Amino acid sequence: MEQPEALSKVNEHGWIPLHAAAVQESKHILKIIFSASPFGAAQCRTFKGETPLFLAVVYGRRHNSTFLLQNGCNPNLQDDEQDSPLMAAILNDQYDLATLLLHYDAQVDQLGPLSRTALHEAAFLGLENFVYLLLESGANPNACDIMKKTPLALATQNGHLNVAEHLLLKGANVECESESGSILFEAATSGNPDVISLLLDHGADANLPSYSGHLPIHCAAYHGHILALQRLIPVTKLCAIKESGMSPLHSAAAGGHAHCLEVLLKADFDPNQMLHPRMRRNYDDERKSALFFAVSNNDLQCTRLLLEAGAMMNQDPVSCLQVAMRQGNYELINTLLKFGANVNYYSRVNTTHFPSALQYALKDEVMLRMILNHGYDVKRCFDCPYGDSCHDLAPWTTSVIKDMVFCEMITVSWLKQLSAQVVRIMLDYTNHVSFCAKLREVLQEQKQWPQICHIQRNARSLKHLCRLKIREHLNGLRLKAPVFITYLPLPPMLKEYLRYKEFDVYHRGSTDTVCSVMS
Repeated sequence: MEQPEALSKVNEHGWIPLHAAAVQESKHILKIIFSASPFGAAQCRTFKGETPLFLAVVYGRRHNSTFLLQNGCNPNLQDDEQDSPLMAAILNDQYDLATLLLHYDAQVDQLGPLSRTALHEAAFLGLENFVYLLLESGANPNACDIMKKTPLALATQNGHLNVAEHLLLKGANVECESESGSILFEAATSGNPDVISLLLDHGADANLPSYSGHLPIHCAAYHGHILALQRLIPVTKLCAIKESGMSPLHSAAAGGHAHCLEVLLKADFDPNQMLHPRMRRNYDDERKSALFFAVSNNDLQCTRLLLEAGAMMNQDPVSCLQVAMRQGNYELINTLLKFGANVNYYSRVNTTHFPSALQYALKDEVMLRMILNHGYDVKRCFDCPYGDSCHDLAPWTTSVIKDMVFCEMITVSWLKQLSAQVVRIMLDYTNHVSFCAKLREVLQEQKQWPQICHIQRNARSLKHLCRLKIREHLNGLRLKAPVFITYLPLPPMLKEYLRYKEFDVYHRGSTDTVCSVMS
């Protein structure tokens, strides 16, 4: 007898009536349509490759699923995304349907997306009852997905303690490694300290590096998992950390976790351990120190912790002070200067005849005064090799480009309007200086020129000259430790004078001054 055409009619989703009946609550309707459908219709697929059984499981229709299984539906047919009915039952938290499918010989270790088994998915989601069911049904606890991760690795990376315990009880191997690292490394990502302890109790090695060279302690520090970090510190060997090429302090600073930094510093990790060259190659600036990570993150708290623990300044190819100035963070700059940042550093990129810090402070009086107060070499700015001769005749050679003089920089079209104001401020920190022809020509066009001329034509006070002389001697230490002045046998007012307190606009707290931008 010819079947009605309506039974094979397809809708916009690729469903025939049997698909629609499979998701309905009425098993009676399903029986009628199933009995009237062409032979093999139970295995027909939607446009996404879904069978009627697959849809019945997704929608949680136990009676329909039972009927379809009893009538020969294959429980192992996957959709186009390689999900099986058993996988669908797990993803939709349908425990009774998973039990039913396994009773009808669903393949417990059938591979799905990313070559994961049902046990992988249940472990990843932390579905304890499914994990127990699958293991009791013979699931392989050490099956590996496309990334070589086992169900235990997926459970630990999400912090599922009970699942991890049961997997280990059923023979899961704690020493398996995935492409991202050991199972303990995966656990450090979640930060569950009880999972960490469980793995350690079962023989996990805290000194086994990932393919990138990182240890579990690095992972915990980077993610800010302080309890996990405390579990890992005692079992991590210093030789393994050295071999890894970086300190956990680097990781904590990179992640911006001050509480982890404190724990590590109290455990006597060296704040001056530098990145190994192979690790430095991962960064364009070739950074070395944990301090550089903190400063790069604009992280004042981590920066202070490292400096107070004895982190040395000026160890990186790019100066930490340069990074802070580029970010315009006054408090960070002040902190670095307080602990001895070298204001007279030279940038290895776009180097200048004068110390490089000035380039970042030209438009900001607060920042400019900060570096000048801390011993910036002002005279170097007025050291022009061309003097009164015409600068335009200077040969344009590689050496000139690499050693740009102050007058060349400050007189470019987009900066020359700042030239007189910058020079006027710089005159507070020096004795008489000479202006080259190019600088003088630009200064004469500015409103501050008469005031500059007045300062240059008159002798400086003896008090000021004495201050310059004393600071010149202190410059042997580059004024690295302003606190040093505190211990000098001098009256308090004189100490403040030596520190240029009258020009310390940052600590003065004037809103108008602190917020002023020289534009």
